[in-house]
Amino acid sequence: MAATEVAIERWRCSLRSLQRSLRSLAAKRPGALGLPFLAAARLLGAVGGIVTAGNAQAAELPEDRADLMYHRYDGGGVEAHGPALLVRKNLLKKVSLSALYYADIVSNASIDVVTSASPYDETRHEYGFGVDYAVRDSLITLTASHSTEPDYTADSFSLDIAQEFFSGMSTASIGYTYGSDDVGKVNEGFFDQAKHWRYRLGLTQILTPSWLASANFEIVSDDGFLGSPYRTARVFGAAVPERVPRTRTSRAAKLRVIGEVFPTWSARAEYRYFWDTWEIKAHTFDVGVSHRFGEQWLVDGYLRNYRQTGALFYSDNATSETVYVSRNRQLSSYDSIVLGAKATYTWIRVPGRYEVRLHGAIERTQTYFDDFTDVRTGSLYSYNATVLQLLVSASF
Repeated sequence: MAATEVAIERWRCSLRSLQRSLRSLAAKRPGALGLPFLAAARLLGAVGGIVTAGNAQAAELPEDRADLMYHRYDGGGVEAHGPALLVRKNLLKKVSLSALYYADIVSNASIDVVTSASPYDETRHEYGFGVDYAVRDSLITLTASHSTEPDYTADSFSLDIAQEFFSGMSTASIGYTYGSDDVGKVNEGFFDQAKHWRYRLGLTQILTPSWLASANFEIVSDDGFLGSPYRTARVFGAAVPERVPRTRTSRAAKLRVIGEVFPTWSARAEYRYFWDTWEIKAHTFDVGVSHRFGEQWLVDGYLRNYRQTGALFYSDNATSETVYVSRNRQLSSYDSIVLGAKATYTWIRVPGRYEVRLHGAIERTQTYFDDFTDVRTGSLYSYNATVLQLLVSASF
């Protein structure tokens, strides 16, 4: 079970701060990142640990640790890189405190920028703090974050509760996040606001000594300025300011199974379905394998396919005036294929005292758009993207 347990932990964790970073960038600038960059946030999961929902050992505090990461993204005319630092310390065997710093240095010359605006460079900083409290068979997690960049400020607060029952065979989790964003425009001051509410439920069940399954459901409600002050749409071939609804509700359901198939080999499969009030529907299929080589190496590989339909008001070139219109390619119909690999090397291990691990990960994405045209060539747009992660993790 050693390989399975490690694989479960690696696949479970996610770096929520990076996902928020990518979402904010994608929302505020024309075609800044696209879904492949959002999906790539999951590649950086080894730095996680603040989020505990879905952990089969709900009443156990995360271990004392320090993680230092460097990540780099290159694709679709966008380059982004920066460091992240996470430090966690337990107190009195009941409380775990964590602090996170994340920086994202972005250079954007994507297709939307070069065809409707000017390339730009900017840096985003995020600070996060978390508290985990273990009481009996429950783990209560509070987190808060604040991020700033030249024309965007975001604050969020989260509460997650995980409860194990049936002698630890099952774990139920519930969570809530509130976010508030101030959206601006460079050289024009404050522009507007947006607020976000997230509600989530989860259930993890140990099926056998070697297999477990989980089911998660999330509802997201957004209100306020949900477009980009920089993005334009096309109506009869003419550029007009983008107009999108000020409210949006989305839902997502995900099923996952993971376990040991052979000694030192584990596998996982998951499916996610997404739908929202903008009439976007999306399917995500994800499969992966993990193999341990001796006591020092753990290698993961995975394949993911994402497919979505376009928003009701999306148009590559609208032929009539409507209340809402957008040419945001993230709201169009497209297909994305992702191939990724991760490797973990246990560099130093002193049982009962400390351990140092080195992590490396790479992900390659190919995205094809069904109805988003490169206006420079007149053909349908597609692009590749690569994400690289290097991480040093020390537990003590």
